[in-house]
Amino acid sequence: MTQIIALAGSLRSQSYNKNLVKIAAKGAEEQGAHVVYVDLADYPIPLFSEDLEAEGTPAAVNDLKHLFAKSQGILLASPEYNGSISGVLKNVIDWLSRPSQGADVGSAFNGKVAGIMAASPGGLGGLRGLGHVRDILNNLGAVVNPTQVAVPAAYGVFNEQGVLLDEDLAQRVKALGAQVADMASRLND
Repeated sequence: MTQIIALAGSLRSQSYNKNLVKIAAKGAEEQGAHVVYVDLADYPIPLFSEDLEAEGTPAAVNDLKHLFAKSQGILLASPEYNGSISGVLKNVIDWLSRPSQGADVGSAFNGKVAGIMAASPGGLGGLRGLGHVRDILNNLGAVVNPTQVAVPAAYGVFNEQGVLLDEDLAQRVKALGAQVADMASRLND
């Protein structure tokens, strides 16, 4: 069975991007994938430093590397901070892109199918940051789905349960999840 990692590049408990990636995950599940939701708040990771890495990779990083190694796809919702990706997401990517010490867990990103999305209070919906996410993932060897979703004015598009109020938009987000699951399944048959 195809396994997909779903994560948001935010630590905020009421993150719009956490809501968004959960909707995409439903689309992947409907396509038959097993989705593992990763909340980065559950993985306390220090800022990347080769000095720190020389002392040993943090346990939380190794845990994430093992989860990513078992997965064929990634659904990633990224908040946009100052026109780019969040610091927490960049830090996680930096740690996960490092060679593993003492464990053959493969690459976290190379050959994985990725679907990217963003929700932002701004008028562009995180579109500028998605360009950076796409470039980073492409550089790491991920197969990034050409379709992406950017949700503007995010403060008014979700209800209190995190459901998108616009059904057409919700279907586009679910379709992205389904596309990633389908593509990952086909590439890993």
